[in-house]
Amino acid sequence: MPNIKSAKKRVLITKKKNARNRSDRSKVNNAIKAFNKAIDSANIEEAERLLPLTMSIIDKGVTAGILHKNAAANKKSALSKRISDIKSGKVTVTVKKDNKTIAAEKARAAKEAREAARAEFRAKQQEKEADKAEQKKKKATKEKEKVEKVEEEKPKKEKATKKTKKAETAEEAPKAE
Repeated sequence: MPNIKSAKKRVLITKKKNARNRSDRSKVNNAIKAFNKAIDSANIEEAERLLPLTMSIIDKGVTAGILHKNAAANKKSALSKRISDIKSGKVTVTVKKDNKTIAAEKARAAKEAREAARAEFRAKQQEKEADKAEQKKKKATKEKEKVEKVEEEKPKKEKATKKTKKAETAEEAPKAE
């Protein structure tokens, strides 16, 4: 830490200017990134809208002393060349995906696959339950039919037994005579 008053003042001023320069530099870089992102996402209208704003911010960086005027000219030229190449068809835009986006898409696809498998499983379970219910109904109707047949056969047997008893008694009666 300096002891002399002017040196102390110079440190404070340097801190302020450093903070302002850092802020202005990040504005320039963010404007360029936004422009490039618009182009990379194949949003040409947005890129055309951002081009004059980005150039203005780069020019402000030159007046603030953050960029050299030739470096700024090179950046502006590169930006305008990139958009003009895309418009003319010299360059085709391939949408770039970062790892985060790719991972999110994979997770979404896996989730959809799980949901589809669950739906398929539920459908199979419902079919099985429907089949079981149908089989139970068939069993119940078969049992009812069996019970009805048994009930119908019982009177027939009794009738048959009466007839056979009459026949037997008729047969025994002539024998007894």
